Amino acid sequence: MSERAPFLAGDADVPALRQAVSSIGGAGYGEAAVRRRLGLPDITALHWRDLPIYRDERLGGRDRLALAIDLFLLQGALSKDELDRLLPASSREVLLRTGLLEIDETGLARARASLFPVGEQLIFSDHAWPELPHPGYATPPYDHVMAVGLDSRHLARVTVRRPVGSALDLCTGSGIHALLAAVHARRVVAVDINPRAVRCTRFNVQALGATNLEAVEGDLFDPVGGERFDLITANPPFVPSPVNTLRFRDGGPTGEDVQRRIVAGLPGHLAPGGVAQLVTELGERDGEPVAGRLRQWLGGAPMDIYVVRVASYTAAQYASGHAKGEDYGTLLDSIRAWAGNLRAQGYARVASVLVTFQWSSAACGEPWERIDESRPPLESAGDEIEATFLAERLARNPELGRFLEGRWLRRAGPIARFDASVLGGAIPPKAKATRLGQALSIEHELDPVERETLAGMEGCVAMAELRRRCGEFRAPEESVLEAVRSLLRKGLVSIDVSPAKR
Repeated sequence: MSERAPFLAGDADVPALRQAVSSIGGAGYGEAAVRRRLGLPDITALHWRDLPIYRDERLGGRDRLALAIDLFLLQGALSKDELDRLLPASSREVLLRTGLLEIDETGLARARASLFPVGEQLIFSDHAWPELPHPGYATPPYDHVMAVGLDSRHLARVTVRRPVGSALDLCTGSGIHALLAAVHARRVVAVDINPRAVRCTRFNVQALGATNLEAVEGDLFDPVGGERFDLITANPPFVPSPVNTLRFRDGGPTGEDVQRRIVAGLPGHLAPGGVAQLVTELGERDGEPVAGRLRQWLGGAPMDIYVVRVASYTAAQYASGHAKGEDYGTLLDSIRAWAGNLRAQGYARVASVLVTFQWSSAACGEPWERIDESRPPLESAGDEIEATFLAERLARNPELGRFLEGRWLRRAGPIARFDASVLGGAIPPKAKATRLGQALSIEHELDPVERETLAGMEGCVAMAELRRRCGEFRAPEESVLEAVRSLLRKGLVSIDVSPAKR
Protein backbone atom coordinates (compact mmCIF):
# COMPACT_ATOMS: atom_id res chain seq x y z
CA MET A 1 0.00 0.00 0.00
CA SER A 2 1.41 3.37 -1.05
CA GLU A 3 1.88 6.08 1.53
CA ARG A 4 -0.08 9.28 1.12
CA ALA A 5 1.39 12.59 0.08
CA PRO A 6 2.52 14.54 3.16
CA PHE A 7 1.62 17.94 1.58
CA LEU A 8 4.69 19.55 3.12
CA ALA A 9 7.26 21.74 1.41
CA GLY A 10 10.04 23.75 3.01
CA ASP A 11 10.65 27.34 1.99
CA ALA A 12 13.71 26.30 0.01
CA ASP A 13 11.59 23.97 -2.13
CA VAL A 14 8.88 26.49 -3.05
CA PRO A 15 10.53 28.02 -6.16
CA ALA A 16 11.20 24.58 -7.66
CA LEU A 17 7.69 23.42 -6.69
CA ARG A 18 6.12 26.35 -8.54
CA GLN A 19 8.33 25.62 -11.53
CA ALA A 20 7.18 21.99 -11.47
CA VAL A 21 3.51 23.05 -11.57
CA SER A 22 4.32 25.48 -14.37
CA SER A 23 6.07 22.72 -16.30
CA ILE A 24 3.06 20.42 -15.99
CA GLY A 25 0.78 23.21 -17.16
CA GLY A 26 3.20 23.82 -20.01
CA ALA A 27 2.45 20.32 -21.26
CA GLY A 28 -1.04 21.60 -22.07
CA TYR A 29 -2.50 20.14 -18.88
CA GLY A 30 -5.65 22.22 -18.30
CA GLU A 31 -9.33 21.40 -17.86
CA ALA A 32 -10.42 22.05 -21.46
CA ALA A 33 -7.45 20.21 -22.96
CA VAL A 34 -7.96 17.21 -20.67
CA ARG A 35 -11.64 17.05 -21.53
CA ARG A 36 -10.94 17.13 -25.26
CA ARG A 37 -8.14 14.59 -25.04
CA LEU A 38 -10.26 12.09 -23.11
CA GLY A 39 -13.31 12.67 -25.31
CA LEU A 40 -15.49 13.84 -22.41
CA PRO A 41 -18.53 16.15 -22.70
CA ASP A 42 -17.35 17.64 -19.39
CA ILE A 43 -14.54 16.76 -17.03
CA THR A 44 -17.14 15.76 -14.43
CA ALA A 45 -17.89 12.75 -16.66
CA LEU A 46 -14.48 11.23 -15.79
CA HIS A 47 -14.97 7.75 -14.28
CA TRP A 48 -12.56 5.15 -12.98
CA ARG A 49 -14.33 2.29 -14.79
CA ASP A 50 -13.29 3.88 -18.09
CA LEU A 51 -9.57 4.00 -17.25
CA PRO A 52 -8.63 1.20 -19.70
CA ILE A 53 -10.54 2.97 -22.48
CA TYR A 54 -8.86 6.31 -21.78
CA ARG A 55 -5.43 4.71 -21.85
CA ASP A 56 -6.01 2.47 -24.86
CA GLU A 57 -7.97 4.88 -27.04
CA ARG A 58 -6.96 8.36 -25.94
CA LEU A 59 -3.48 8.28 -24.43
CA GLY A 60 -1.69 5.89 -26.74
CA GLY A 61 0.44 8.63 -28.31
CA ARG A 62 2.24 9.21 -24.98
CA ASP A 63 3.02 12.85 -25.65
CA ARG A 64 3.59 15.12 -22.64
CA LEU A 65 -0.13 15.89 -22.20
CA ALA A 66 -0.98 12.17 -22.24
CA LEU A 67 1.73 11.48 -19.67
CA ALA A 68 0.52 14.28 -17.37
CA ILE A 69 -3.07 13.04 -17.56
CA ASP A 70 -2.07 9.45 -16.81
CA LEU A 71 0.23 10.31 -13.91
CA PHE A 72 -1.59 13.15 -12.17
CA LEU A 73 -5.27 12.46 -12.94
CA LEU A 74 -5.75 8.77 -13.75
CA GLN A 75 -3.45 7.46 -10.99
CA GLY A 76 -1.28 5.69 -13.56
CA ALA A 77 2.41 4.79 -13.68
CA LEU A 78 5.15 6.15 -15.93
CA SER A 79 8.40 4.56 -16.93
CA LYS A 80 11.65 6.39 -16.19
CA ASP A 81 11.89 7.49 -19.81
CA GLU A 82 8.32 8.84 -19.77
CA LEU A 83 8.89 10.70 -16.50
CA ASP A 84 12.09 12.24 -17.93
CA ARG A 85 10.16 13.44 -20.98
CA LEU A 86 7.34 14.90 -18.89
CA LEU A 87 9.36 16.78 -16.28
CA PRO A 88 12.79 18.42 -16.17
CA ALA A 89 15.23 17.10 -13.58
CA SER A 90 14.61 19.92 -11.06
CA SER A 91 10.84 19.32 -11.15
CA ARG A 92 11.24 15.57 -10.74
CA GLU A 93 13.54 16.09 -7.80
CA VAL A 94 11.29 18.52 -5.93
CA LEU A 95 8.21 16.33 -6.40
CA LEU A 96 10.15 13.33 -5.10
CA ARG A 97 11.61 15.33 -2.23
CA THR A 98 8.24 16.70 -1.12
CA GLY A 99 6.57 13.31 -1.38
CA LEU A 100 4.31 14.03 -4.35
CA LEU A 101 6.04 11.37 -6.44
CA GLU A 102 7.42 7.94 -5.64
CA ILE A 103 9.42 5.47 -7.70
CA ASP A 104 8.86 1.82 -6.87
CA GLU A 105 11.33 -1.05 -6.94
CA THR A 106 10.61 -1.70 -10.62
CA GLY A 107 11.45 1.88 -11.58
CA LEU A 108 7.85 2.98 -12.25
CA ALA A 109 6.86 6.46 -11.09
CA ARG A 110 3.50 7.15 -9.47
CA ALA A 111 1.93 10.27 -7.98
CA ARG A 112 1.02 10.09 -4.30
CA ALA A 113 -1.57 12.82 -4.83
CA SER A 114 -3.53 13.99 -7.84
CA LEU A 115 -3.18 17.35 -9.57
CA PHE A 116 -6.65 18.40 -10.67
CA PRO A 117 -7.12 20.88 -13.53
CA VAL A 118 -9.76 23.51 -12.74
CA GLY A 119 -9.92 25.88 -15.67
CA GLU A 120 -6.26 26.80 -16.06
CA GLN A 121 -5.52 26.36 -12.34
CA LEU A 122 -3.94 23.17 -11.02
CA ILE A 123 -4.93 21.95 -7.54
CA PHE A 124 -3.24 19.18 -5.53
CA SER A 125 -5.43 16.89 -3.43
CA ASP A 126 -5.75 13.28 -2.40
CA HIS A 127 -6.65 10.80 -5.13
CA ALA A 128 -10.22 10.61 -6.42
CA TRP A 129 -10.19 6.79 -6.32
CA PRO A 130 -8.32 5.68 -3.20
CA GLU A 131 -9.82 2.19 -3.46
CA LEU A 132 -7.92 1.44 -6.67
CA PRO A 133 -4.69 -0.63 -6.49
CA HIS A 134 -2.83 2.66 -6.28
CA PRO A 135 -2.91 3.87 -3.52
CA GLY A 136 -4.88 0.77 -2.51
CA TYR A 137 -6.94 1.63 0.56
CA ALA A 138 -9.76 -0.82 1.22
CA THR A 139 -11.26 1.97 3.31
CA PRO A 140 -10.08 5.53 2.65
CA PRO A 141 -8.56 7.17 5.73
CA TYR A 142 -10.95 9.28 7.81
CA ASP A 143 -8.90 12.43 7.14
CA HIS A 144 -8.75 11.87 3.37
CA VAL A 145 -8.85 15.24 1.58
CA MET A 146 -11.69 15.37 -0.90
CA ALA A 147 -10.72 15.24 -4.55
CA VAL A 148 -11.81 18.00 -6.91
CA GLY A 149 -14.95 16.28 -8.11
CA LEU A 150 -18.51 16.94 -9.18
CA ASP A 151 -19.63 19.09 -6.25
CA SER A 152 -16.44 21.15 -6.17
CA ARG A 153 -16.70 21.97 -9.86
CA HIS A 154 -20.38 22.86 -9.64
CA LEU A 155 -19.73 25.31 -6.80
CA ALA A 156 -16.74 26.77 -8.63
CA ARG A 157 -18.91 27.40 -11.68
CA VAL A 158 -21.77 29.17 -9.90
CA THR A 159 -19.67 31.27 -7.54
CA VAL A 160 -20.11 35.01 -8.09
CA ARG A 161 -16.73 36.29 -9.32
CA ARG A 162 -16.99 40.06 -8.92
CA PRO A 163 -14.08 41.78 -7.11
CA VAL A 164 -14.51 41.70 -3.33
CA GLY A 165 -12.53 42.84 -0.34
CA SER A 166 -12.68 39.63 1.68
CA ALA A 167 -13.69 36.00 1.14
CA LEU A 168 -14.13 33.05 3.49
CA ASP A 169 -14.11 29.41 2.41
CA LEU A 170 -15.41 26.90 4.94
CA CYS A 171 -14.67 23.15 4.86
CA THR A 172 -11.96 24.15 2.42
CA GLY A 173 -10.45 20.71 1.80
CA SER A 174 -7.79 21.18 -0.87
CA GLY A 175 -8.48 24.92 -0.82
CA ILE A 176 -9.91 24.96 -4.32
CA HIS A 177 -12.60 27.59 -3.66
CA ALA A 178 -10.29 29.74 -1.57
CA LEU A 179 -7.66 29.64 -4.31
CA LEU A 180 -10.23 30.60 -6.96
CA ALA A 181 -11.48 33.43 -4.75
CA ALA A 182 -7.91 34.68 -4.28
CA VAL A 183 -7.97 35.82 -7.91
CA HIS A 184 -10.75 38.36 -7.29
CA ALA A 185 -10.60 39.01 -3.52
CA ARG A 186 -8.05 41.16 -1.72
CA ARG A 187 -7.97 38.75 1.23
CA VAL A 188 -9.09 35.14 1.63
CA VAL A 189 -9.39 32.94 4.71
CA ALA A 190 -9.69 29.16 4.25
CA VAL A 191 -10.90 27.10 7.23
CA ASP A 192 -11.05 23.35 7.81
CA ILE A 193 -11.28 21.24 10.95
CA ASN A 194 -9.15 18.52 9.31
CA PRO A 195 -5.42 19.22 9.87
CA ARG A 196 -4.52 17.30 6.72
CA ALA A 197 -6.86 19.47 4.64
CA VAL A 198 -5.29 22.63 6.05
CA ARG A 199 -1.85 21.25 5.21
CA CYS A 200 -3.02 20.46 1.66
CA THR A 201 -4.39 23.98 1.21
CA ARG A 202 -1.15 25.53 2.43
CA PHE A 203 0.78 23.30 0.04
CA ASN A 204 -1.40 24.56 -2.84
CA VAL A 205 -0.80 28.13 -1.71
CA GLN A 206 2.94 27.49 -1.93
CA ALA A 207 2.64 25.74 -5.30
CA LEU A 208 0.50 28.46 -6.88
CA GLY A 209 2.12 31.46 -5.23
CA ALA A 210 -1.04 32.95 -3.71
CA THR A 211 0.01 35.75 -1.35
CA ASN A 212 -3.43 36.84 -0.09
CA LEU A 213 -4.69 33.52 1.29
CA GLU A 214 -4.47 32.29 4.87
CA ALA A 215 -5.38 28.66 5.69
CA VAL A 216 -6.32 28.00 9.31
CA GLU A 217 -7.43 24.97 11.28
CA GLY A 218 -10.69 25.29 13.17
CA ASP A 219 -14.39 24.59 13.42
CA LEU A 220 -16.30 26.63 10.83
CA PHE A 221 -16.55 30.29 11.89
CA ASP A 222 -14.59 29.92 15.15
CA PRO A 223 -11.21 31.07 13.75
CA VAL A 224 -12.64 34.32 12.30
CA GLY A 225 -14.54 35.51 15.35
CA GLY A 226 -17.11 38.15 14.43
CA GLU A 227 -15.47 39.19 11.15
CA ARG A 228 -17.77 39.69 8.16
CA PHE A 229 -16.96 38.70 4.58
CA ASP A 230 -18.13 39.82 1.15
CA LEU A 231 -18.07 36.25 -0.18
CA ILE A 232 -18.58 33.03 1.77
CA THR A 233 -18.32 29.65 0.07
CA ALA A 234 -18.69 26.15 1.49
CA ASN A 235 -18.70 22.55 0.31
CA PRO A 236 -19.52 20.90 3.63
CA PRO A 237 -19.96 17.25 4.62
CA PHE A 238 -23.60 16.73 3.62
CA VAL A 239 -24.26 13.04 2.99
CA PRO A 240 -27.08 11.65 5.20
CA SER A 241 -25.08 8.67 6.35
CA PRO A 242 -25.55 5.80 8.81
CA VAL A 243 -21.75 5.68 9.25
CA ASN A 244 -19.01 8.17 10.06
CA THR A 245 -16.03 6.94 8.06
CA LEU A 246 -15.10 9.94 5.88
CA ARG A 247 -14.69 13.32 7.47
CA PHE A 248 -15.27 15.32 4.28
CA ARG A 249 -18.40 13.34 3.34
CA ASP A 250 -20.52 12.17 6.27
CA GLY A 251 -22.91 14.79 7.63
CA GLY A 252 -24.61 12.70 10.31
CA PRO A 253 -27.82 10.69 9.90
CA THR A 254 -29.70 13.72 8.53
CA GLY A 255 -26.77 15.04 6.50
CA GLU A 256 -27.33 18.39 8.19
CA ASP A 257 -24.92 18.37 11.13
CA VAL A 258 -22.43 20.76 9.50
CA GLN A 259 -24.42 22.58 6.83
CA ARG A 260 -27.09 23.63 9.33
CA ARG A 261 -24.43 25.32 11.45
CA ILE A 262 -22.96 27.06 8.40
CA VAL A 263 -26.32 28.54 7.40
CA ALA A 264 -27.05 29.52 11.00
CA GLY A 265 -23.72 31.39 11.10
CA LEU A 266 -24.28 33.42 7.93
CA PRO A 267 -26.21 36.31 9.55
CA GLY A 268 -23.25 37.00 11.84
CA HIS A 269 -20.56 36.77 9.15
CA LEU A 270 -21.95 37.89 5.78
CA ALA A 271 -21.22 41.55 5.07
CA PRO A 272 -23.93 43.89 3.73
CA GLY A 273 -24.13 43.38 -0.03
CA GLY A 274 -22.25 40.10 0.30
CA VAL A 275 -22.97 36.70 -1.21
CA ALA A 276 -22.86 33.28 0.47
CA GLN A 277 -22.90 30.15 -1.67
CA LEU A 278 -22.77 26.47 -0.88
CA VAL A 279 -23.08 23.19 -2.73
CA THR A 280 -24.86 20.47 -0.82
CA GLU A 281 -27.39 17.67 -0.85
CA LEU A 282 -30.66 17.98 0.98
CA GLY A 283 -33.02 15.19 1.91
CA GLU A 284 -36.51 15.99 0.71
CA ARG A 285 -39.66 14.96 2.54
CA ASP A 286 -42.97 14.92 0.71
CA GLY A 287 -44.90 18.12 1.36
CA GLU A 288 -41.98 19.94 3.03
CA PRO A 289 -40.22 22.63 0.95
CA VAL A 290 -36.47 22.58 1.53
CA ALA A 291 -36.31 26.38 1.31
CA GLY A 292 -38.40 26.53 4.48
CA ARG A 293 -35.77 24.44 6.26
CA LEU A 294 -33.02 26.83 5.14
CA ARG A 295 -35.12 29.77 6.30
CA GLN A 296 -35.49 28.12 9.69
CA TRP A 297 -31.72 27.63 9.97
CA LEU A 298 -31.22 31.35 9.31
CA GLY A 299 -33.15 32.03 12.50
CA GLY A 300 -35.33 34.74 11.00
CA ALA A 301 -32.48 36.73 9.43
CA PRO A 302 -33.81 38.72 6.43
CA MET A 303 -31.99 36.96 3.61
CA ASP A 304 -33.12 36.03 0.11
CA ILE A 305 -32.50 32.40 -0.83
CA TYR A 306 -31.99 31.07 -4.34
CA VAL A 307 -31.82 27.28 -4.76
CA VAL A 308 -30.87 25.55 -8.01
CA ARG A 309 -31.63 21.84 -8.06
CA VAL A 310 -29.19 20.10 -10.41
CA ALA A 311 -30.00 16.46 -9.65
CA SER A 312 -32.40 14.33 -7.66
CA TYR A 313 -32.19 10.73 -6.48
CA THR A 314 -34.83 8.47 -5.00
CA ALA A 315 -34.03 7.08 -1.58
CA ALA A 316 -33.42 3.68 -3.16
CA GLN A 317 -31.02 5.08 -5.75
CA TYR A 318 -29.15 7.03 -3.09
CA ALA A 319 -28.82 4.05 -0.76
CA SER A 320 -27.55 1.66 -3.43
CA GLY A 321 -25.17 4.31 -4.78
CA HIS A 322 -23.43 4.82 -1.43
CA ALA A 323 -23.45 1.28 -0.08
CA LYS A 324 -20.17 -0.64 0.04
CA GLY A 325 -19.32 -4.31 0.37
CA GLU A 326 -16.58 -6.67 -0.74
CA ASP A 327 -19.08 -9.54 -1.05
CA TYR A 328 -22.75 -9.74 -1.93
CA GLY A 329 -23.99 -10.25 1.63
CA THR A 330 -21.99 -7.34 3.00
CA LEU A 331 -23.21 -5.12 0.17
CA LEU A 332 -26.85 -6.00 0.86
CA ASP A 333 -26.41 -5.24 4.56
CA SER A 334 -24.87 -1.89 3.66
CA ILE A 335 -27.77 -1.05 1.33
CA ARG A 336 -30.23 -1.88 4.12
CA ALA A 337 -28.35 0.37 6.54
CA TRP A 338 -28.32 3.32 4.13
CA ALA A 339 -31.95 2.82 3.10
CA GLY A 340 -33.03 2.41 6.72
CA ASN A 341 -31.34 5.66 7.67
CA LEU A 342 -33.11 7.56 4.89
CA ARG A 343 -36.46 6.08 5.97
CA ALA A 344 -35.79 7.09 9.55
CA GLN A 345 -35.30 10.70 8.39
CA GLY A 346 -38.47 10.57 6.28
CA TYR A 347 -36.53 11.33 3.09
CA ALA A 348 -38.29 10.34 -0.11
CA ARG A 349 -35.51 11.85 -2.24
CA VAL A 350 -32.12 13.47 -1.94
CA ALA A 351 -31.49 16.52 -4.15
CA SER A 352 -28.17 18.01 -5.20
CA VAL A 353 -28.51 21.77 -4.88
CA LEU A 354 -26.54 24.98 -5.28
CA VAL A 355 -27.71 27.58 -2.78
CA THR A 356 -27.04 31.32 -2.78
CA PHE A 357 -27.88 33.72 0.07
CA GLN A 358 -27.96 37.52 0.01
CA TRP A 359 -29.29 40.08 2.44
CA SER A 360 -32.79 41.16 1.47
CA SER A 361 -33.68 44.56 0.08
CA ALA A 362 -36.26 46.48 2.09
CA ALA A 363 -37.76 47.85 -1.14
CA CYS A 364 -38.83 44.34 -2.19
CA GLY A 365 -40.91 43.49 0.85
CA GLU A 366 -40.51 40.23 2.70
CA PRO A 367 -37.42 38.04 2.13
CA TRP A 368 -38.05 35.55 -0.64
CA GLU A 369 -37.08 32.00 -1.55
CA ARG A 370 -36.88 30.68 -5.08
CA ILE A 371 -36.18 27.18 -6.41
CA ASP A 372 -35.26 26.46 -10.04
CA GLU A 373 -34.28 23.22 -11.73
CA SER A 374 -31.40 23.04 -14.18
CA ARG A 375 -28.92 20.66 -15.65
CA PRO A 376 -25.55 21.05 -13.90
CA PRO A 377 -23.65 24.06 -15.26
CA LEU A 378 -20.86 23.28 -17.72
CA GLU A 379 -19.39 26.78 -17.56
CA SER A 380 -19.34 29.86 -15.37
CA ALA A 381 -22.81 30.83 -14.12
CA GLY A 382 -21.94 33.41 -11.47
CA ASP A 383 -23.24 36.30 -13.57
CA GLU A 384 -26.52 34.45 -14.10
CA ILE A 385 -26.90 33.93 -10.35
CA GLU A 386 -26.43 37.64 -9.75
CA ALA A 387 -28.80 38.52 -12.60
CA THR A 388 -31.48 36.32 -11.01
CA PHE A 389 -31.25 38.24 -7.73
CA LEU A 390 -31.47 41.58 -9.54
CA ALA A 391 -34.42 40.46 -11.66
CA GLU A 392 -36.27 38.95 -8.70
CA ARG A 393 -35.89 42.14 -6.70
CA LEU A 394 -36.95 44.34 -9.59
CA ALA A 395 -40.00 42.18 -10.25
CA ARG A 396 -41.00 42.29 -6.58
CA ASN A 397 -40.80 46.07 -6.40
CA PRO A 398 -44.37 47.37 -5.90
CA GLU A 399 -43.47 50.44 -7.98
CA LEU A 400 -42.55 48.37 -11.04
CA GLY A 401 -45.37 49.80 -13.17
CA ARG A 402 -44.24 53.36 -12.56
CA PHE A 403 -40.60 52.36 -13.07
CA LEU A 404 -41.38 50.93 -16.52
CA GLU A 405 -43.02 54.11 -17.79
CA GLY A 406 -40.62 55.75 -20.25
CA ARG A 407 -38.54 52.58 -20.56
CA TRP A 408 -38.38 49.92 -23.22
CA LEU A 409 -38.52 46.18 -22.97
CA ARG A 410 -36.90 43.52 -25.09
CA ARG A 411 -36.36 39.80 -25.02
CA ALA A 412 -33.27 39.04 -22.97
CA GLY A 413 -31.74 37.02 -25.79
CA PRO A 414 -32.51 34.04 -28.00
CA ILE A 415 -35.36 32.09 -26.43
CA ALA A 416 -36.58 28.59 -27.22
CA ARG A 417 -40.31 28.18 -26.72
CA PHE A 418 -42.02 24.80 -26.51
CA ASP A 419 -45.77 24.59 -26.98
CA ALA A 420 -47.75 21.46 -26.27
CA SER A 421 -51.40 20.67 -26.78
CA VAL A 422 -53.53 17.56 -26.51
CA LEU A 423 -55.54 16.49 -29.53
CA GLY A 424 -59.05 15.34 -28.76
CA GLY A 425 -58.92 16.31 -25.11
CA ALA A 426 -59.95 19.13 -22.81
CA ILE A 427 -56.48 19.69 -21.38
CA PRO A 428 -55.41 23.29 -22.10
CA PRO A 429 -52.26 23.89 -24.16
CA LYS A 430 -49.07 24.52 -22.23
CA ALA A 431 -45.96 26.44 -23.12
CA LYS A 432 -42.43 26.52 -21.73
CA ALA A 433 -39.50 28.76 -22.56
CA THR A 434 -35.81 28.70 -21.84
CA ARG A 435 -33.16 31.26 -22.62
CA LEU A 436 -30.49 29.86 -24.91
CA GLY A 437 -26.76 30.28 -24.44
CA GLN A 438 -26.92 30.18 -20.64
CA ALA A 439 -24.88 28.06 -18.25
CA LEU A 440 -28.03 27.30 -16.26
CA SER A 441 -30.63 25.66 -18.50
CA ILE A 442 -33.87 26.50 -16.68
CA GLU A 443 -37.25 25.85 -18.27
CA HIS A 444 -40.01 28.27 -17.30
CA GLU A 445 -43.70 27.60 -17.73
CA LEU A 446 -45.63 30.37 -19.50
CA ASP A 447 -49.27 31.20 -18.95
CA PRO A 448 -51.26 32.46 -21.99
CA VAL A 449 -50.68 36.16 -21.24
CA GLU A 450 -46.95 35.62 -20.72
CA ARG A 451 -46.80 33.71 -23.99
CA GLU A 452 -48.47 36.50 -25.93
CA THR A 453 -46.47 39.20 -24.13
CA LEU A 454 -43.23 37.49 -25.05
CA ALA A 455 -44.41 37.03 -28.63
CA GLY A 456 -45.30 40.74 -28.82
CA MET A 457 -41.73 41.86 -28.20
CA GLU A 458 -40.08 42.48 -31.55
CA GLY A 459 -36.99 44.58 -30.90
CA CYS A 460 -37.42 47.21 -28.18
CA VAL A 461 -40.99 48.01 -27.28
CA ALA A 462 -42.42 50.62 -24.91
CA MET A 463 -44.74 49.43 -22.18
CA ALA A 464 -47.70 51.31 -23.67
CA GLU A 465 -47.12 49.73 -27.07
CA LEU A 466 -46.80 46.31 -25.49
CA ARG A 467 -50.15 46.79 -23.78
CA ARG A 468 -51.69 47.73 -27.13
CA ARG A 469 -50.28 44.68 -28.89
CA CYS A 470 -51.38 42.34 -26.14
CA GLY A 471 -54.77 44.03 -26.07
CA GLU A 472 -55.37 42.59 -29.50
CA PHE A 473 -55.36 39.21 -27.76
CA ARG A 474 -57.83 40.53 -25.15
CA ALA A 475 -55.25 40.58 -22.39
CA PRO A 476 -56.27 43.04 -19.62
CA GLU A 477 -53.83 45.89 -19.05
CA GLU A 478 -53.02 44.81 -15.52
CA SER A 479 -52.44 41.25 -16.71
CA VAL A 480 -49.79 42.51 -19.12
CA LEU A 481 -47.92 44.22 -16.28
CA GLU A 482 -48.06 41.04 -14.22
CA ALA A 483 -46.85 39.06 -17.24
CA VAL A 484 -43.91 41.44 -17.64
CA ARG A 485 -43.20 41.12 -13.92
CA SER A 486 -43.10 37.33 -14.24
CA LEU A 487 -41.00 37.39 -17.43
CA LEU A 488 -38.48 39.71 -15.77
CA ARG A 489 -38.24 37.30 -12.86
CA LYS A 490 -37.66 34.41 -15.25
CA GLY A 491 -34.87 36.27 -17.03
CA LEU A 492 -36.69 36.15 -20.38
CA VAL A 493 -37.15 39.93 -20.65
CA SER A 494 -34.75 42.80 -20.00
CA ILE A 495 -35.14 46.56 -19.72
CA ASP A 496 -33.57 48.95 -22.21
CA VAL A 497 -33.36 52.57 -21.07
CA SER A 498 -32.14 54.01 -24.39
CA PRO A 499 -34.89 55.65 -26.48
CA ALA A 500 -32.54 55.59 -29.48
CA LYS A 501 -33.19 51.87 -29.73
CA ARG A 502 -36.94 52.08 -30.17
